Amino acid sequence: MVTTSTPPGVSRVDLARLTEHWAESRSLRGWFSTVDHKRIGRRYLVTAGVFFVLAGLSALAMRTQLARPEAGLLSPEEYNQLFTMHGTAMIFLFATPMLFGFGNYLVPLMIGARDMAFPRLNAFGYWVFLFAGLFMWASLPFGAAPNNGWFAYAPLSSEQHNPGLHMDVYALGLLFLGISTTAASINFIVTALKLRAPGMSLNRVPLFVWAIVATAFMVIFALPALNLDNAMLFLDRRFDTHFFDPSAGGNVLLWQHLFWIFGHPDVYIIVMPGLGIVSAVLPAFTRRGVVGYPLIVLSIVAIAIISFGVWVHHMFATGLPQLSYSFFSAASTIITIPSGLQIFAWLATMLLGRLVIRVPLLFVVGFIVTFVLGGVTGTMFALTAFDQQVTDTYFVVAHFHYVLIGGAVFPMLAGIYYWLPKITGRMYHEGLGRWAFWLVFAGMHITFFPMHLYGLFGMPRRVYTYASEPGWGGWNLVSTIGSYVLALGLLLVLVGVVHAVRRGRPAPPDPWRADTLEWATTSPPEPYNFPVLPRVHSLHPVWDERTAESTGEGATVDRILSEGRNTLLTSELDARVERPVPMPESTLKPLMLAAALLVLFAALLVAWYPVAAVAAVVVAATIAVWLWPAGPSRTSGVATP
Repeated sequence: MVTTSTPPGVSRVDLARLTEHWAESRSLRGWFSTVDHKRIGRRYLVTAGVFFVLAGLSALAMRTQLARPEAGLLSPEEYNQLFTMHGTAMIFLFATPMLFGFGNYLVPLMIGARDMAFPRLNAFGYWVFLFAGLFMWASLPFGAAPNNGWFAYAPLSSEQHNPGLHMDVYALGLLFLGISTTAASINFIVTALKLRAPGMSLNRVPLFVWAIVATAFMVIFALPALNLDNAMLFLDRRFDTHFFDPSAGGNVLLWQHLFWIFGHPDVYIIVMPGLGIVSAVLPAFTRRGVVGYPLIVLSIVAIAIISFGVWVHHMFATGLPQLSYSFFSAASTIITIPSGLQIFAWLATMLLGRLVIRVPLLFVVGFIVTFVLGGVTGTMFALTAFDQQVTDTYFVVAHFHYVLIGGAVFPMLAGIYYWLPKITGRMYHEGLGRWAFWLVFAGMHITFFPMHLYGLFGMPRRVYTYASEPGWGGWNLVSTIGSYVLALGLLLVLVGVVHAVRRGRPAPPDPWRADTLEWATTSPPEPYNFPVLPRVHSLHPVWDERTAESTGEGATVDRILSEGRNTLLTSELDARVERPVPMPESTLKPLMLAAALLVLFAALLVAWYPVAAVAAVVVAATIAVWLWPAGPSRTSGVATP
């Protein structure tokens, strides 16, 4: 097993030198200028968690409004804004950023690197994410929040049908946020391909890293469609273009095609890292590797590819030719095969292993149960006739939440409890964690399972109230009670995290006897992650004695690395050593560029076009300063990228 003691051939002087090069200031300036992937990963997790709380409070307000017929807690305008911000925040400001937060913290540790490939770009992505989220949520107190649903269908999103700033906030906010998501995706791809520890060939890459990289590729190919949609919407609303105006030669279905070309892959963009978390957690609590590693990797790649051929799955009620529906119906059915393959691989792993029942494993089991139920209703939607019958009913809401809460939130919670000792250096309280699991599990099913029923009974979604005659009131009351149980469970998760940070007992480097490289470091890791970059000899390096022995061989290489703020560049396929590469130090440039972009988008929102022009010049100048060739680094003697 890999140890965290001082490796052979590495003296205290070497470690002191590494600390000097990699440690960052804890001052206020250091807080704003950090490029450490661990600090940035924690910020992603906390910020996305705050946006999750805001979106959750919006959901509780909506469920309270719907608890009884003809309730008056919210006006139609207030409900529409909360409804839209809830969906938009959960999809764009919570799910993907939260999972990318895990990726930011863990991918360099899992592959044996010292940081992300582009640390400054990493910091820039976080600041853009933070500012874009504030940009959108700040509109709510002024009554100007997006109000046309997270899908923003045309023509209801046009200026004619929806005046005011509401949908301008939506279009500009998502365009702004897209910069962050794109930057993070590029960073993940390059990091995983070029910074893996020597010997970590593609057949030894952890499944969580495979999932993050597949997600990053999906973002790169899917996001341009959404960006184009939002750019055209903003132009239609502000400058009287007619992309979505049929009377002037536009097409309202153009919005749906572009949106769902992004939107259906986005379901898997959200779920895929969650599947990776499950594959990372299981070995620690089954005491064996995940069954069928090559097949799981192939299924990840298959899901990423097939998901781009399923978008009309969301448009079966739009009047497109019936023949075209058959192709997308087939694709919607086929994509369940690689997903099912992973489910059976996890079940086989648990059956063949020696189970250790802890809170992370409970959330994994909860994920499997919930996600399978969501998958069953998903295959029902692949049938055109059934889809047309239940379109725009609460049956769709039930399916959607089973897939996203089951496929993303349950794995996230498993990941929080699993990696909390590594991130904080403290152990969580097992009793609190178990209570949190049962409340979340029960609350989720009490809330959303009845929606299948009153959806089949005809209750339409996207309504702020309803009459008493159809008999939906009782089921809605059950769902509302369930939502408060779910909220209580999530509150206990937060209490457990705070308790661990403040009073938890110190965590050892590897409390779970896990298999991946992040557990070969201290808890929490040192600024440089690894004193000696390991040489990997198997898929389970922490369980492999040869990896531990190879740290002595790596000491010679690390003396080169310890001469500056450097990490190793390795080949894409076999992870053979190529050369050391210098890494940039902390800087305020990412924050400055993100702030300039915030001013630019805010000026566009309120039509201060001269200010927007000045902000655009500042953005260009900041980029030029950022990319200006650097002089010799004070630590490495070579130019930093």
